Amino acid sequence: MPVMSNDLVASPANTPGWRKALVYGLFAAFALWCVLAFRKDIAQIDLAPVRSGWPLILAAGALSLFNYALRVVRWQLYLRRLGHDLPWGFVSLTFMAGFAFTLSPGKLGEMVRARYYQPRGIAVSSVTGAFFMERLLDLVVMIVLAVVVLAELQPYRQFLWVAIGLVGALLVGVAVVPWSRWAERGALASAPRVLRLLAPLSRMLSSARSFLSPGILLAGLALGLLAWGAEAVGLKLLADIIAPDKVSVAGAMGIYAIAIIVGALSFLPGGLGSTEAVMAALLYAHGYTMPQAILLTLICRVLTLWLAVLIGWACVWLLRRPH
Repeated sequence: MPVMSNDLVASPANTPGWRKALVYGLFAAFALWCVLAFRKDIAQIDLAPVRSGWPLILAAGALSLFNYALRVVRWQLYLRRLGHDLPWGFVSLTFMAGFAFTLSPGKLGEMVRARYYQPRGIAVSSVTGAFFMERLLDLVVMIVLAVVVLAELQPYRQFLWVAIGLVGALLVGVAVVPWSRWAERGALASAPRVLRLLAPLSRMLSSARSFLSPGILLAGLALGLLAWGAEAVGLKLLADIIAPDKVSVAGAMGIYAIAIIVGALSFLPGGLGSTEAVMAALLYAHGYTMPQAILLTLICRVLTLWLAVLIGWACVWLLRRPH
């Protein structure tokens, strides 16, 4: 996972125009490809369930907001672990502002929130270390949710094993390797160029190690399970709009979790394309028609991904306003 040095945590306003145009152009091209590839299924989508099922859609949206709230609580917990007791309003705004850049490979753009903490004397390595553990625990949570219905996810078992292997390797690496020592060596002017280049990574992983104590680790995992479990239940509510008995709560959790895992492993911005394809395929396998599966997937992604992006940009705007 890349690390941001102090020089790299820059304002999004400094991003070159051509890069922004390229990113949005790729999104537009992907959307056009989806429309062309699935035009027959899209043409068969019946929006009547959306009009009649809006209470369940609102409930699913509320569960997404609950997810964000719990993750803010976890972020505050991590900041306090680092020795920084900041106001809840500021922590909430800065955490949610990261969602504006969640459409980046591996959601690494969310680390831009580190720039908001620099004026308060919080090292970039501390923020990126907390972000690293947050992402790692989220992957652990998705594995737990997917394992609940592993028997129903046979075609995707290999993705689950890859995720388990990745999480295990990263946890062992953070716990065993003496990152603080490597960071100190990399800070020396006489250090080899490779060590100096790896110094920011070493500082980040050294900071991440502070979150491996049993108390903070279990608290972060519990909050993550509640947060992501709530969003998975939201998928169950959406599925009930069309057919209440086709997907159980456990089944919805498994569908949601494996779709997110595949999206994360694809390293595509926000998991776009891969997450939607897997979610629609799994809903189809549970008895929904393809148009119904596409409709449910699109609504779910609006409430779980695009709602977060919208709130993120609102928080960025609020943080840019003069106090």
